[in-house]
Amino acid sequence: MNQEQSGPASVEFKSNAEVAIHVPDLDVARAFYEGVLGFRMVSRTADYLELDSGALRLYVNRDEKDIRSFIPSLDVPNLTAAKEHLANARCETVALESGGMYFKDPFGLVFDIIQR
Repeated sequence: MNQEQSGPASVEFKSNAEVAIHVPDLDVARAFYEGVLGFRMVSRTADYLELDSGALRLYVNRDEKDIRSFIPSLDVPNLTAAKEHLANARCETVALESGGMYFKDPFGLVFDIIQR
């Protein structure tokens, strides 16, 4: 890997125990994930459900345009530096209203980035 690909030492990506999915109907999602699978509701808004599924925290986001399967989540200490690092690697990024960010890897797979 060349220096441009490896990026500055201050950028560190670390996996966490969270995944997100996007679905068009949160009521149906709640009935399934909480009612059928027995996941515990942690919090909810009009736009998402946060469920404790055991080893993973599942975020179910209401999204009528893009249904997306499981999105692994990565923590970074500096979101701005991570965004620049990913842009230099030619990754497409999408800012989220939550303050986080999604990016697509070279294969088009989507990851979530959260500054913590």
